[in-house]
Formats: sequence, C-alpha cells, structure tokens
Amino acid sequence: MMEGDSFSGLGNGTQVDSKVLQTFQKSFLQVQRILDQNRLLINEINQNHESKIPDNLSRNVGLIRELNNNIRRVVDLYADLSLSFTRSMEASSEGDSEGKPGNKRNRPG
Repeated sequence: MMEGDSFSGLGNGTQVDSKVLQTFQKSFLQVQRILDQNRLLINEINQNHESKIPDNLSRNVGLIRELNNNIRRVVDLYADLSLSFTRSMEASSEGDSEGKPGNKRNRPG
C-alpha cells in the first residue's frame, strides 16, 4: 500500500488512510511486545514465589511493579488507539457529509 492510499477494511466501506493503518500496526506491535514481556515477568514471579527463597520473594516486589507499569502502558496505548480511530472516523465522516465527489461511503446492500 502506498502512502495516501485508502483501505476499505472495516466491513462497512469506510475508507481508512494508510497512515492511520500504519499507526495502528505500530501500536499493536508495541502492545504485543509488552504483553510478551509480561508473560516472561509472570513466569519469573511464579518461579520466585514457588521457590520460597527470601531473596527471590523480595525480587518479586520489583517485578510486580514492572508488570503493573507495563499494564498501564498497554492501557495507555489502547486509549491512544481508540482516540486515533475515533478521530480518523470523524474526519472520514466530515468528508462524507460535505458531499465532496469521491468521498461517499459505499454501504453494503
């Protein structure tokens, strides 16, 4: 897809700019990396807990903080994605309502 191209991938014929799709893809990749890291953190936390070794248990405090911070980052990324999506849909809708030729949505029949 070239920059400035549109994509009708929302099932309702709405045109989505490729820049918006690139932003979504970048954010989803970031989320996936954080979730992968969280899986590793959770595994380590569980191993430390099962070991019942005092040093490992105290290490869990920092690991749990890191896990909580990662969860906050994921929530923030999803909030940003939601806002970006809403803005792109509003911009698309405004273009449609102005009656500009070529900007009409194709609704499935």
